[in-house]
Amino acid sequence: MISEPHMGDQDSSSSLPPSSTAITGVSTEPQIPATLKFIISNLKNIIPHHLTPENYPIWRMQLFQHLSANGYADHLTGKSTPPSDLDSPEYARWSLVDNNLISALFSTISPAILPYVIHSTTAQDVWNTLERRLQSQSRSRVIQLKNELHNIQMNNLTVQQYLSQIKNLVDNIAASGATIDSEDIVLYILKGLPPAYNSFKTYIRASPLPADLDNLYSLLCSEEIHINQDQHTKQARSSSASALYANSQSSNQNRYQKKFIKNKNSTYRQPDSQDPANSASNTSSSRPVCQICSKAGHIAINCWHRLNLKYAPTTTSNGPRALLAQPNGPSMQPWILDFGATTHLTSDSKNLLNSFPYNGQDSITVANGSSIPIHSSGQGLLPLSDNHRQSSTASWPSP
Repeated sequence: MISEPHMGDQDSSSSLPPSSTAITGVSTEPQIPATLKFIISNLKNIIPHHLTPENYPIWRMQLFQHLSANGYADHLTGKSTPPSDLDSPEYARWSLVDNNLISALFSTISPAILPYVIHSTTAQDVWNTLERRLQSQSRSRVIQLKNELHNIQMNNLTVQQYLSQIKNLVDNIAASGATIDSEDIVLYILKGLPPAYNSFKTYIRASPLPADLDNLYSLLCSEEIHINQDQHTKQARSSSASALYANSQSSNQNRYQKKFIKNKNSTYRQPDSQDPANSASNTSSSRPVCQICSKAGHIAINCWHRLNLKYAPTTTSNGPRALLAQPNGPSMQPWILDFGATTHLTSDSKNLLNSFPYNGQDSITVANGSSIPIHSSGQGLLPLSDNHRQSSTASWPSP
């Protein structure tokens, strides 16, 4: 017995979609390329800082390099143009890529600059608008950076800090599209060094070979160490000298106070030991000083010049002197010496040490033939280079 199918079963089976359509059906909507998805997802890591007027050269270089490496730089430069048929699948795919690039660019722009490009419709339009707005500012920025590099000074910075500042300026200038020669950088570095590095600057400038920046960095660090050591040594010596001077002043003050307290009740205060004259007097007080020739080592009675009336001291002495007051009278007469005789003559008996009246018959005969009587005789100290005492001397009465 064969049953016929019911009409309800036919209706239910006919309402199901064809299996071929459900299995083999493929969407015709354009898909985002995998490389573009990778760029968008990692753009924040590649360009961590938002675009500002100050970092435009660096931002532009980083972003263009990243898009160029993945084949999307043509959308920025205008080499990739949209298809003319707006309804074609090619235009849909181009528009999808370009709109995603616009979104990627917007995500890296700071809120202060975003209003400049908010109405742009293509990635090329965004790129060109930013270049027109910020490139002129970038040129001014280059001039400013070069001026800072020309006038940079080390001052109180370390060598490492000083060279880091110069490197930052050079990098910013290079990111703006300008270049600086290595020798010019060396000149800027030497120009900003303080006077303590004058010998180092002379050595670098007089060197026959051009200075390499890497070698210059090592030489500068070594020179800084030597300069710091020299300054530390000078400061230590200065501190020691100051401490010694302070101790000396304190010692002198204490010595002065002790002397002042000791002699405060007397009518005479001992002069300070720092007086040169007093120091010299104290030093030579153990040796006698002659009051005639002012020389140390003997006294007046033993002086060779005691009876030399024509002798005048050649030096002055600061020591005490004995002042002799005597009435005006005839000046003492000198000796009449005869080195071939045993007896010498003088007209003043005061030149004799031991005089006694002469009672003999002898007399003194002078050049005109007249005779002069001998008044007294004795011994005397002759004005010779040594203290020669004659055995016999004679004197005649002065007129």
